[in-house]
Amino acid sequence: MKLHYKNKKNEQEIFDSIPNIKLYPQQNLPDGSQVSKSKNLLIQCDNLQALKFLVTEHSLKGKIDLIYIDPPFATNNTFTISEGRANTISNSSNGTIAYKDNLKGANFIEFLRERLVLLKMLLSDKGSIYLHIDYKIGHYVKVMMDEIFGIENFRNDITRVKCNPKNFARKGYGNIKDLILFYSKTDNLIWNEPIITYTEADKLKLFPKKDKNGRHYTTIPLHAPGETKNGKSVKPFKGILPPKGRHWRSDVKILEQWDSEGLIEWSDNGNPRKKIYFDEQEGKRMQDIWEFKDPQYPVYPTEKNPSLLDLIVKTSSNENSIVLDCFAGSGTTLKAAQINGRQWIGIDQSDEAIKAIIKKLDSVESDLFISKVDYKLLI
Repeated sequence: MKLHYKNKKNEQEIFDSIPNIKLYPQQNLPDGSQVSKSKNLLIQCDNLQALKFLVTEHSLKGKIDLIYIDPPFATNNTFTISEGRANTISNSSNGTIAYKDNLKGANFIEFLRERLVLLKMLLSDKGSIYLHIDYKIGHYVKVMMDEIFGIENFRNDITRVKCNPKNFARKGYGNIKDLILFYSKTDNLIWNEPIITYTEADKLKLFPKKDKNGRHYTTIPLHAPGETKNGKSVKPFKGILPPKGRHWRSDVKILEQWDSEGLIEWSDNGNPRKKIYFDEQEGKRMQDIWEFKDPQYPVYPTEKNPSLLDLIVKTSSNENSIVLDCFAGSGTTLKAAQINGRQWIGIDQSDEAIKAIIKKLDSVESDLFISKVDYKLLI
């Protein structure tokens, strides 16, 4: 499926229409100090031009393992900062402008599509992209991303709970969430399974049974869907066969061993089930509803919860992977990458964003950054 709208360019037209630029690192600062020799890149520039630079001049085509972007949401608002605090949504002239979100409809979709075309060029074959968007425009973005990355590479539509319930008067349900669209370049993506520690409430709800020693457990079926004609998983166990259309999950010898170890519970009607003990579990799988609420006092508009980016970086990149955020904002993605031993590239055109990034990352590794915002590229 494809979106059709006026002035939609093909991928070659997009690439050819972007001006070729040169970005130069500032080697000496006014105080005589040197810029760090870190491999990380912080680029202050229009991100479309910067992305083409990374493809053509920086030899990063197919080298980026993880991309996270939190672009504008087509809200037609101006976002400002005053007295060190972000005005998350503002139509007033108060404060310093951080950025303007004034593209709507097809113009916004094409703006985003141009950047996604280049981001796909940069993404490695084992790479993933997470795009953060809202419910008003997100479904159009989903169709557009299906076109660029392929619907077969769509992984998740993640619901992100962003705030506490609101009691605003409106003809509609309260909105407490936005969404993250997760795609990969191929089936061979980096995936470090995220595990969440069980809570005490989980123990009582999910492992409600107790054995004679007071250990909490639950049980699962010993058989699984699918009928096989041959093999050890269809042989009788304790004189019984799996139900029609199903097979034993494990070899009958393993079932017999579990039974001898007291790990099989037999129901009153003779149905065997495997015991799963709470205290032997590492945790539970991450699902597709995430509760990572926005910071209460953001220093930059639409600043995201650092735990959200920490999870994404750990799950979809490895140490020394390159992580890219071309709508870098306050630098939350870059800080998560730095803390977790990844290389990173941040791009933003806003002076206020660059200031916020430098301040946020100064606490992580102070020699990476300079205090002046008078450069185009920092290496």
